[in-house]
Amino acid sequence: MKYLPSPRQLLIFCCSVVFALYVLAPVAWLVSSSFQSEAEITSVPPHWVPEQPTLENFSAIFTSGETEMTYETRKEGDTATGGFIPSTASNLLPSMKNSFIVACAVVVLNLLIGVPAAYALAKIRFIGRSSSIYFMLTTRVIPDIALVVPFFLFIQKLGLMDTLSSLVITYLAITVPFTVFILLGYFESLPDELDKAARVDGCSRLQTLWLVYLPLALPSLVAVILFTFLTSWNEFLLALMFTQTTASQTMPIVVASFTSDFNISFSFINAAGVMAIIPPVIVAILFERYIVSGLTAGAVKG
Repeated sequence: MKYLPSPRQLLIFCCSVVFALYVLAPVAWLVSSSFQSEAEITSVPPHWVPEQPTLENFSAIFTSGETEMTYETRKEGDTATGGFIPSTASNLLPSMKNSFIVACAVVVLNLLIGVPAAYALAKIRFIGRSSSIYFMLTTRVIPDIALVVPFFLFIQKLGLMDTLSSLVITYLAITVPFTVFILLGYFESLPDELDKAARVDGCSRLQTLWLVYLPLALPSLVAVILFTFLTSWNEFLLALMFTQTTASQTMPIVVASFTSDFNISFSFINAAGVMAIIPPVIVAILFERYIVSGLTAGAVKG
């Protein structure tokens, strides 16, 4: 007898397909259009599959720094026929390097600060512990836009304007509370007997954290690493406020500048977008097996 899905299962399947198309269609168009010419990408109706795939857009990204960009050289390219390169095209690869440096620095410092803090709040009883947890959580209720002015004054007083350090400091203020929140729930779900047994065996607090809790908290650590990396890689508002020159600008700022030139090449912008999503996708693929378990870790005790 053939198995017939129930109406509920059919509804769930159809909704899942619609949601998948809604999420994946923009990404598919981004990748497809990055291999199209400017004439093809602006054609009506649009071509989801390139008729004449080209690598000129990606080639322009890697060779844009070899030619001095002036008005005379830029006007030779026309967005309708191809060949137009934005004036800030040569800044894309350096900005990706800046984004990678900032993201990696934030991930490392985030773990160095957040992991001991979460362990202390979960396993050490001290006066003001509950108040510290509630205060930490309230910091995530405040929208980032409301923190721009205090952050700006703070960075200005430190003399760190237009540096990568300014981004690292402000991104830590955003990501550390989330790290502590995720790891706090996971550490609290682990039996206190583990901590007591390690202490009886002569381990210090640091050794207990390193030898006992960190190996068990690997899924949560991976979730924290992924969240922190993606937040730092994609952040736009603070990077726009604190960086003015190409020496410190990150990838979102440079990609956004492509739309403010005297002419716009959609194919070049889409190729830059593909370059921008490659690192996060690689990180997500490497840690995919830990993502779901890490985000739900500590949700249920016992």
